[in-house]
Amino acid sequence: MAKEPILDFSKFDLNHVVADLEEIRRNNPQRFEMEQLTAICYEDRENHVCVGYKDLTDHEFWVRGHMPGMPLMPGVIMCEAAAQLASYFSHKYQLMEGIVGFGGLEGVRFRGVVRPGDRFVIVSRLLKLRRSIMTCEFQCFVNQNLVCEGVLKGVSIPVDQIVSDAAAS
Repeated sequence: MAKEPILDFSKFDLNHVVADLEEIRRNNPQRFEMEQLTAICYEDRENHVCVGYKDLTDHEFWVRGHMPGMPLMPGVIMCEAAAQLASYFSHKYQLMEGIVGFGGLEGVRFRGVVRPGDRFVIVSRLLKLRRSIMTCEFQCFVNQNLVCEGVLKGVSIPVDQIVSDAAAS
């Protein structure tokens, strides 16, 4: 592994769900194919660490075309899952206003493959928070093996303005 885990595996239990899909939906706007979290199993508000996972099935939208006969979870979807975890934590604890959108990625590395049937575990830790920008580090695992890591930036999206602009179009 490139560096120490954000959180030791002994500190959380993947079978202890603290937020199910319905609770995630109360905090995240993604629906249908874009929902990339199955459950949250650890939240540490003091240290700003959150752990969640996605149980991957043969019915994921990317399975049929990425790649036929050898489906692999696209890296961009791994990053999306990490962003959704950070967004969930931010919204639940009201760290930012409105909806959190992608602001950027830094130092992302893919270190393993992720396939249907895997439990894709994401660990995220808030590094910095300004009024409209948050920076989080993330690590993603399958069977405790690091498969993806990086830093993501989330930005506050002005939902009212976007909706107003769309209605005017």
